[in-house]
Amino acid sequence: MTHHPWRFLRGLPHVTLEWVRMHGRVGETNGVDLIRIHPDQLQVERRVTLTHETVHLERGHTTGCAPAVESEVREEASRRLIELPALLDALAWTEDWDEAADELWVTVDVLRDRIDTLSEVERAALVRRARELDEATH
Repeated sequence: MTHHPWRFLRGLPHVTLEWVRMHGRVGETNGVDLIRIHPDQLQVERRVTLTHETVHLERGHTTGCAPAVESEVREEASRRLIELPALLDALAWTEDWDEAADELWVTVDVLRDRIDTLSEVERAALVRRARELDEATH
């Protein structure tokens, strides 16, 4: 099932969303009941930012996070936004990162995060799918 960050946010009635121009940031949360998103983003970027900030909020992150924690949040956000079957389909369709990200309705950075953090089982599924496609074309 595809993750719908706006629908997910509606399920958090205690959380306020504010549109705020922030210098050098696209989003932030107080980790309790507030998410701020920079309004000058493309729709896909707002979708990604909202998902990222809701992960921080769920984990109660109230201030800047260590790089390792930020990596965990990026991984979780990428998993929510890109399910394995959709990833396999997109990568079967194109080898172009921009096209694949567009097809998956994410940014290239989120696509890279998802691919970089594939589990062994997921990576095996990707290799298997690539072999099947290769065999079908030869």
